[in-house]
Amino acid sequence: MGTEVLFDRQRPVVRALRVEVRRGPDKGLGLELDDEPIRIGTSPGCAVRLTDAAVSGVHLELARTSHGLLVRDLGSTNGTFVDGRRIQGVFAEGTVTVSAGGSELRVTPLGRERRLELAADDRFGELVGASAVMRALFARLARVAASDTTVLISGETGTGKELAAAAIRDASRRKDGPLVVLDCGALPQNLIESELFGHERGAFTGADRARTGAFERANGGTIFLDEVGELPLSLQPALLGVLERRESRRVGGAAPVSIDVRVITATNRDLAAEVARGAFRADLYYRLAVVEVRLPALREHRQDIPMLVDHLLAQLPGAHPPLSPETLAQLAAYPWPGNVRELRNVIERAALLAEPPRPSGAPVALRETESQDIDVAVPFKDQKNALVQAFERAYVTKLLAATGGNVAAAARQAGIDRMYLYKLLERCEVGVERR
Repeated sequence: MGTEVLFDRQRPVVRALRVEVRRGPDKGLGLELDDEPIRIGTSPGCAVRLTDAAVSGVHLELARTSHGLLVRDLGSTNGTFVDGRRIQGVFAEGTVTVSAGGSELRVTPLGRERRLELAADDRFGELVGASAVMRALFARLARVAASDTTVLISGETGTGKELAAAAIRDASRRKDGPLVVLDCGALPQNLIESELFGHERGAFTGADRARTGAFERANGGTIFLDEVGELPLSLQPALLGVLERRESRRVGGAAPVSIDVRVITATNRDLAAEVARGAFRADLYYRLAVVEVRLPALREHRQDIPMLVDHLLAQLPGAHPPLSPETLAQLAAYPWPGNVRELRNVIERAALLAEPPRPSGAPVALRETESQDIDVAVPFKDQKNALVQAFERAYVTKLLAATGGNVAAAARQAGIDRMYLYKLLERCEVGVERR
């Protein structure tokens, strides 16, 4: 979740926040920021970096959302307080006082807006979209591609992170070099180190020959580490060492190998929160997130669905008639928890079976799932997430209807925390009047 992005008819705009330190070692520090999001702590990568020893490395973050300013503690040691009350996450309107450690900060939303640059084209590599949010993304990706900076791509499952990485590489000066892709979440933990850095013969049981690692194979080009948030803590120092020294050492090897590699990583995890709870190294996170690019969920740019459908149909063998306006409207009304990957699966299945496209993750009745609800062409994780999110949307919609839109009463009736319910509402795009 990041700085609120608002749209006029021409281009998206972001609104800034002013953060002033009113008490503590950094008293007098004042910054106007429109980062996405604004993270506060003592680590070098934080937008507001404090020197207060009682403040954690990545202590809290501020984000503008459709429900107001979200102040979220990131698992800090000493907690975050808003107007004197300890919080995990809270939505606030107007100016708010936030306390962390021995520091007090005054956070004020500003009226100043910054309009985002839009790309002239509606495509960047294999990414497609004419909406303002996608063309703003394409403009950012083009700027990123022109440099050799390390990039972290974040976004939900199925938003096209691998396509974005490939597009960055294809638009960069390394386009003629190798592109090596490694999915950190798909490899057994005992093989990840060997896959990344290679190994010498006899380095471990079964190593009957030497193996070149991904970093060596990517020399002169680009390496893309997908699902980098799944990398075990025990291997994170080795990856950090490669990034800092630009040298890779094979398992069981004595001499390091110099490498010239552009590093792009991707994750669907909240790595800042992972850092706060000790599951991901802060120094590695900031090395990876020199530039962080977030891919929007499909539900954030539904107007691109007709163009995406045409693009996906054109990639299939044979001729396929265009979809009717009624079918496109139905597709646009679906929340697409599996994003563009789910849309692709739906279109391919419909073309194969010569039937109208129907998302397999549409809400189902609370009964035992029947075989016709299961689509083995969709990855297990994606289909499970689709079913869970469809249930969540149906549940919170009926819950709010039963409680007259009263969020506090709805949270009590559901037996869940009110902040968690607000997050559910935002994730499911269910509007509610704040009380």
